[in-house]
Amino acid sequence: MPLLLFLLVLAAAQTPRAPFVATPPDVVDRMLTFAGVKSSDVVYDLGCGDGRIVIAAAREFGARGVGVDIDPLRVEEARRNAALAQVEHLVTFRVEDALTTDVSDATVVTLYLLASQNVALKPALMKQLRPGARVVSHNFAMGDWQPDVVDTFTSADRQTRTLYLWRISPGSSPAR
Repeated sequence: MPLLLFLLVLAAAQTPRAPFVATPPDVVDRMLTFAGVKSSDVVYDLGCGDGRIVIAAAREFGARGVGVDIDPLRVEEARRNAALAQVEHLVTFRVEDALTTDVSDATVVTLYLLASQNVALKPALMKQLRPGARVVSHNFAMGDWQPDVVDTFTSADRQTRTLYLWRISPGSSPAR
């Protein structure tokens, strides 16, 4: 790796707030179906890792997607995966902090972050997302924000999983 590129990657790298744990394919499909993703949606995955959720949204539903990850190496991996899946025209990946990224054009936000990070995201999600937008979290709730629907199931790897779905309603505010 050329020295300049190495220094840029090093400068951009921040310590991830959560470990990268890949969401199994059957759970990805269930999350997207649970959120009711369709081709008119813009799906944001905060902490996107290798990009599998927004890639699946594009490939399976024709949705546009934006993956956000703090780790530039994961973002590069996600871009390669999108090219392999031939959906790079529908998805983009950004090196950004999930807690500060602008999600205002999202209609669906997916999360597989720790509960404390979900709680920290809640005010921004409620402020930026338009009524009708959906938020789906894998395994972690969002503090006292009561989900509209909860789905607990056993995934293909025989683990118990829980998905939480929130719909942004008119008049939502961070104090809700």
